[in-house]
Amino acid sequence: MKPAILLLVAGALAAQVPVRTGLKLGDFNVHDPFILADQESQTYYLYNSASPRLAGPGHSGVLVYKSKDLETWEGPHLVFQVPDEIWANPADGVWAPEVHFYDGKYYLLATLHNNAKLIEAPPEEFLAIYQGAKAKLHLRGTQIFVSDSPDGPFRLLGPNPAPPMDFMTLDGTLFVEDSVPYMVYAHEWLQMLDGTMEAIRLRPDLSGGVGEPIHLFKASDAPWLDDQKTVSKAPRTYVTDGPEFYRTKTGKLLMLWSSYRDGLYVETVAYSTSGKLRGPWRQGDVLVGDDSGHGMTFHTFDGRLMLILHQPFRMAKGKLFELEDTGDTLRIKRQVVE
Repeated sequence: MKPAILLLVAGALAAQVPVRTGLKLGDFNVHDPFILADQESQTYYLYNSASPRLAGPGHSGVLVYKSKDLETWEGPHLVFQVPDEIWANPADGVWAPEVHFYDGKYYLLATLHNNAKLIEAPPEEFLAIYQGAKAKLHLRGTQIFVSDSPDGPFRLLGPNPAPPMDFMTLDGTLFVEDSVPYMVYAHEWLQMLDGTMEAIRLRPDLSGGVGEPIHLFKASDAPWLDDQKTVSKAPRTYVTDGPEFYRTKTGKLLMLWSSYRDGLYVETVAYSTSGKLRGPWRQGDVLVGDDSGHGMTFHTFDGRLMLILHQPFRMAKGKLFELEDTGDTLRIKRQVVE
C-alpha cells in the first residue's frame, strides 16, 4: 500500500509541504538525522533539513517526521524557516538541525551559512588543494532558536552563532555539565586543515557564547585516520563532523563523531579519560563504517538504547541500530530492520 498523501500548511510558515503517512525510515532521505524522544507526547521527532523547495521561496528550513513506534512515520512537517535579517542568508541552507529539551523549553540548534560574507583566508598551504585557485571561506556557524513545543515555532536567541564569527564551524550540539550548558562543535577542516572539536560555554538562557573556545581534540588524533583520503594528499586534510555525547552506565563520557577512512564516511567514538568535557580525549575504533555517520543516541520509551545515523553520505537514508552499553563503551547489538 502506498502512503496516503495529505497537504499541510505548517503554522504560520508559508510553504505547503506534502505530508505522507505510513512511511518506513527507508522511504525518505535524511542527512544528519536527529531524534528527540519527547516524553510528554510519547512521540519520536526526527529532524531534517528543508531546501527552499519545501521551506518556501528564498528560505531554507527544518522538517520533522513523527512516529509513535519507530516503525512507521508521518511527515514531513515544516517547523522552521531561516528568518530574514540575521547574519545568515536564508537561502543558503540548513545543516544538522537538532532539538534539545532543556530547562522546560525546546532548543533548535541549526548550522547556517552566508556564502556572500567572507571570513579570514585559509593558510597559504591550503591553496595547493585547489591547484592555486583562490579559496574563499564564508560565514558558517550554529545558531540557537527556542520554542515551547517540539513542533515550533522557534524564535531567534541572540544575534550571532555561539562560536566566534571568524571561525568556520558546523554541527553544534548542546552538552550540559555540572548544570553549565556548552555548545560543542566541529571547526572546519576547510579553515584548519586538521579539523578540530571545540566547545564554548553558553549563557544560562543559551543566547550566546561566553569566554574563549575550549580545544578538545583534532581529527588526526584518531590513529586510523592514517588511511584517510580527502581532497588532496598534500597537505593532509582531516575532517571532524557531528559531535554527540553519551555517558555510560558506569559514568564514562563518550563522544560520537564522524570523519573519513579510505574516502568513506565513518562513525567513531572518543573517550574522555577524566569523565569531563575538557578531557583529555582518547580516540577509539570505528563504530560503524560503510559510508555511514553523523549519528546520535537516544533511549526508546521502553528503555532500549538506540543509534541513528545516515548511510550512504549522498542521498542518505536514516539507519537505526540497537546498542549495548557495556559500561566502558558502546557496541552494536543489531540493525533495526526497516
